[in-house]
Amino acid sequence: MYFYVMSKNLLTISLLCAIFFFGIEKSHAQNTADKNQNSSLIQPPYLKAGDTVAIVAPSGILKNRQGEIKNAQELLKSWGLHSVVGKHVFTQNNHFAGTDDERCEDFQNALDNPNIKAIWCARGGYGAVRILDRLDWTAFKKNPKWVIGYSDITALHSDVHNLGYQSLHAMMCTSLQDAPETIKETISTFKDALFGKPLSYTLEASTYNKTGNASGELVGGNLTILQTMLGSKSQIETKGTILFIEEIGEYKYHIDRLLQSLKRAGYFDHCNGVIVGDLTKIKKNTTPWGTSAQQLILDVLKDYNFPIAFNMHAGHAKDNRALIFGRQVELRVEKNKSELNFSN
Repeated sequence: MYFYVMSKNLLTISLLCAIFFFGIEKSHAQNTADKNQNSSLIQPPYLKAGDTVAIVAPSGILKNRQGEIKNAQELLKSWGLHSVVGKHVFTQNNHFAGTDDERCEDFQNALDNPNIKAIWCARGGYGAVRILDRLDWTAFKKNPKWVIGYSDITALHSDVHNLGYQSLHAMMCTSLQDAPETIKETISTFKDALFGKPLSYTLEASTYNKTGNASGELVGGNLTILQTMLGSKSQIETKGTILFIEEIGEYKYHIDRLLQSLKRAGYFDHCNGVIVGDLTKIKKNTTPWGTSAQQLILDVLKDYNFPIAFNMHAGHAKDNRALIFGRQVELRVEKNKSELNFSN
């Protein structure tokens, strides 16, 4: 009988302790979650005259594109900035601008150098994912700097976001294959973002717009890259965010497959809104899809109540306006127009 009473008392005490410590842990977890939800990502310092920008090529090969890199350097110079070109930018290794080690070396040197205030990716293509796990962000955390690019550079944006920092979805050096007068908005918004001028966009009307208002951190990038990040440490958290997507050179069925993969992974479950950028060079399949790419997107997202804005000039087109990923934005979507305003 004595043994039974003691055992019962010990069991009761154990249960009370478990409840007590579980309550503390749950409270701590909730506080952490609330903090993460309410906190903004760290903004690297805006650039000023005399600062230095590193030009690197973490992805595709730059064959016969020396002129575009020179144009990029001249553009930076016209803004009062200095530039350094990575050692391996013009190295050719089959599909890539150098081996994985060489591309990583250039990017790492730019991360580690405290005199570098921004890292401007020369082009996209494919290859950034191959160096993600090789990079050491220790020095970057001590001296944050802007990581700039789009397309394949979405992989790097995702890692920067998960580290807790803002980054810049904007033109790359190869964008200067076009005459500057034909890409005025692309260049001017890139400069505005780099130097800290407030960004605000009015999007053209679209009958596909799903009306409503929303706010949150702007995240996203190239649809294919976002999908390939699923299940890895580079997958971004989309809860409470405004998600931007763009794509180039895909069949409509492939765009549907990408979106369905993200949907099944819960990617859109807690989004506050979606912004659709350029969908360029969409391929025609021998079997017609049956709807526009815009309607395809609406069909995939029909179960969600958040607003959806089309006609954002960002992505693979001449008019590729700068977006600050990780920055708080306000999105207003109407049938006759949409507005996207970045916090200062």
